[in-house]
Amino acid sequence: MPAYRFDALDAAGKSATGLLEADNAKAARALLRSRELVPLAVTPVTAATTDGSAPRFTRRVFSTTGRAVWTRQLAGLVGSGLPLERALTALADESESDRHRELVAHLKSEVNAGSSFARALATAPKEFDDVYRAVVAAGEQSGALGPVLERLADDLEQQQALRSKVLGAMLYPTIVSIVAFIIVIVLVTWVVPQIANAFTSSKRALPFLTVAMLAISAFVRQWGWAVALLAAGGSALFVFARRAEAFRERSDAALLRLPLIGRLARGYNAARFGGTLAMLAGAGVPILKALQAAAETLGNRAMRNDALDALAQVREGAPLASALAGKKRFPGLLAMFARLGEQTGQLPLMLQRASTQLSAEVQRRAMGAATILEPLLIVGMGIVVVLIMLAVLLPIIQLNTWVR
Repeated sequence: MPAYRFDALDAAGKSATGLLEADNAKAARALLRSRELVPLAVTPVTAATTDGSAPRFTRRVFSTTGRAVWTRQLAGLVGSGLPLERALTALADESESDRHRELVAHLKSEVNAGSSFARALATAPKEFDDVYRAVVAAGEQSGALGPVLERLADDLEQQQALRSKVLGAMLYPTIVSIVAFIIVIVLVTWVVPQIANAFTSSKRALPFLTVAMLAISAFVRQWGWAVALLAAGGSALFVFARRAEAFRERSDAALLRLPLIGRLARGYNAARFGGTLAMLAGAGVPILKALQAAAETLGNRAMRNDALDALAQVREGAPLASALAGKKRFPGLLAMFARLGEQTGQLPLMLQRASTQLSAEVQRRAMGAATILEPLLIVGMGIVVVLIMLAVLLPIIQLNTWVR
């Protein structure tokens, strides 16, 4: 049955909202009246389009963490032997958010209407991407939906953990940099002029450091807005230019060549590619389809194009390991484990091991970079502040010398 969202009034005149299932809107209103409610509005959870397949959920409902938790809960219910329909009902009843409840009720109504679970998920493409749906479809076809959902939940949690650790490692240096920049701007534009201008009326020459700092202060005060505007315009232009596929590929390729950030981006994307490919292959998805879906998960366009080139080579009969070995942007570790997996017949296992090692390497490098950057930023900030203070103090010291 389709799900409907309703707004109604009870016998006391209080408003009531919620979800219910009925054959049609008329039946939904009749059901509300049988509950002694006066229906004000009854709307379907989904809005059909011309082909009847387009989703109503065009905006994200679950966060990345929330989707992983929801998948884990569904895997536990299905794995315990509960039918999918009842599992979705239980999750809908336990949902704390109205949008979560609407989404799960919609999925349940699609399944009740005869659609497969993967096809029901396709009605919310913003929520469940191609990889998610491919894994679910493979689980349904193999009759092992519960274990496949467990594996999918593991993969989602691993991806979230890797992303959180990398972002967490870079968070402190970023905050220190922003705070240091603000402090320096305040000192240069306000503190230095207030103190040092008192000495500009003197006929004696000021120290070079003071003169230089006053020149920098004057420039920032007069042209700082233009520099900020130019930086904002350049950033906006760069973002706009990245909408062109060719420019985005070139910029992503240039990113991979950077000393530190490039290695982190290369390792992160390779770990995600290997983990997704391992999950899809382990779920029984054909290798060509698995390669296509895994390539689409890569955020770096240069590495995505390399993965698609490898897919073309595999389609022509080349081994996966040879196809990946020819792509220098992918770490050699991934091709080596793929070769071992092909030789032993354990490709999903070997790819997962490669992904695990690459993830650990990315985390190690990110933590190492953060450990080095933190003291460097603090020392750099200290040097700048000392130079500013010297620019202020040197004229005072010089003045005392003149008085003597």
